[in-house]
Formats: sequence, structure tokens, C-alpha cells
Amino acid sequence: MKNLLLGFLLCGLMLFSLSTRAQSDAPAPVEYSERVPADGAGRSALYRRALDWTENHFAYGPKSGQKADAAAGTVRLTGTGKVKPVDNKGREQVLTVLFDFTFRANDNGYEYSVGSFQIIPDPGQPSQTKPIDVYLTELRADKNNERTHNERRVTAQANSLASEAAMAFRSYMNSLPTDANVGLAGEN
Repeated sequence: MKNLLLGFLLCGLMLFSLSTRAQSDAPAPVEYSERVPADGAGRSALYRRALDWTENHFAYGPKSGQKADAAAGTVRLTGTGKVKPVDNKGREQVLTVLFDFTFRANDNGYEYSVGSFQIIPDPGQPSQTKPIDVYLTELRADKNNERTHNERRVTAQANSLASEAAMAFRSYMNSLPTDANVGLAGEN
């Protein structure tokens, strides 16, 4: 009898814990940020490397609003990407999103982030933007969201864009040239 009661109690606790893990109604922020330690690389070298990436290797154009401050070791610019919600008939609609890339070098390494996503809901009016969290809330409230899953679709696409831009930057920064010899020194 004790084992049966203990079994029911255990099942009840498991069901309770599953209900507390359910998704919340608030959308998670769409962003990617990282703090990277960089021993041996100077602040100015990290800044120059990040500036080179934003000027020559940033693939999310058209880019705008680039601001670089060598004294502070910061770089900031706005990039462009696409998300594709579907209409009621299942056809993709291409919408433009804008996002900010920010970089800050310090004596111990650097920090960067991809975030502040803004969506252009009407391609005919590119100057009118909307924060992506507001847009996602509107999609969630749409009566067709159960069928189109646009809220989840746009969130996943924007997160993928943020991750892709961040990984491209991190890969570029990891390929820093070094002055040191690697391996064993050759004999003369």
C-alpha cells in the first residue's frame, strides 16, 4: 500500500513539474551575444580586426549606420536580413529585418552582440520599422497562427540569422594571425 501511495505521489510531482516547464507567453528576445577572452591580443589589434570584418567581410547588406571609435575600441553597424512568414494559403512572404552588430574591445578580450532586431512589415514603406518582439506578439494574436505557425517560424529564422552573423564574426576573429611560432623550432 505504501508503494502504491508513493507511486501516485511521484506521478503527481512529475506532472506538476512538466506543467511548470511549459513555454511562457512572452517571446524570448532575438539576439546573440558573447564575451570572449583574448590573451596576448591587444585592444587595438582586436578593434582593427573587427573593423576590417565590418568593412570588408560583413555579408548582411545593405549595411548602414557604421560607427567606429578607435579610442573606445567600439564598432557598431546595422545589417539587413530576411524572414519569410507564410500567408493564409501557405505562400512565403519575404520581409526585411534590420539588426545591430556591436563590438567592444577591452584589455581582456572583446564582447560582441547581434540584436535590436527591427522588422519592416510593409515592403512598400521601408522607413517604417517595428521591434521584432512587437511583431511576434501580433503574429501570436493572429487567428491563423495555429495553422501558419508564423510566430515560431519568424522567431526561428531571426534567431538563425543572429547566430549565423555571430558565428561568421567569431570565425573571422578566431583566425587572427599570430607572430609566434607553432610547433617545434627547426634546427639549423
